[in-house]
Amino acid sequence: MTKPTSIRFDEVLLARLRRRAQSTTGANMSALAQRLVDEGLRMADHPGILFKDGPTGRRAALAYGPDVWEIIKFLREIDERGPAALSAAAEVLAIDVNRVAAAVSYYGDYREEIDAEIEAADDASERAERAWRVQQRLIA
Repeated sequence: MTKPTSIRFDEVLLARLRRRAQSTTGANMSALAQRLVDEGLRMADHPGILFKDGPTGRRAALAYGPDVWEIIKFLREIDERGPAALSAAAEVLAIDVNRVAAAVSYYGDYREEIDAEIEAADDASERAERAWRVQQRLIA
């Protein structure tokens, strides 16, 4: 549930927000401001995390690195646990172990969101594999 509130913006900032809302398909200024404040607070709470646009919408990711869901999926699929798991992920993903830890911390606060992204990626992968198998049968 949303509640109205009054916020005063500098004129230049307000103009930038209006322009961004107009250029973002389907976004109104209020929704955009809410999204940006939410993302800003999440980034402040979880240094090293930022948000990227992509085919599935906005998602949490490491700066210059993989999406959080990709790191969590990797950690679920390996045998190592604890610090060894963080080290294994850092090595395979070619990122610092502290960045892996940042993704795990974010996951701790936004588990449902990341689990949904993993499920969507798994579903897309299964659909792609089924389509490939059909193609292979047709051309074999």
